Amino acid sequence: MPIQYYIYLCLALFSIGVTGVLTRRNAIVVFMCIELMLNAVNLLLVAFSKMFHGLALASDATTTVGIEGQVFVFFIMVVAAAEVSVGLAIIVMMYRNTHSVDINFLNRLKN
Repeated sequence: MPIQYYIYLCLALFSIGVTGVLTRRNAIVVFMCIELMLNAVNLLLVAFSKMFHGLALASDATTTVGIEGQVFVFFIMVVAAAEVSVGLAIIVMMYRNTHSVDINFLNRLKN
């Protein structure tokens, strides 16, 4: 499968995520859109990693060149798991205090 298909898919997913972050007011939906953007980047890293590994594998059958993207994706997923736990805890505490997950309502908490 050509790499352009992966690029177009990741561009569409990332665009949907950016649109969701900029237009939605619900904190949970914004959080899910941020995760969607993160997963689009992960998919693109894996696609490029597979492409470069395939090119290096053609010249040397025992090479490990091109798998760095997959290692980065692993670390990004570990950090994303920690981000999800902290972010959801913040959203739950916000809901307990304000009985709303509306982001615009947070402006009232400044006073």
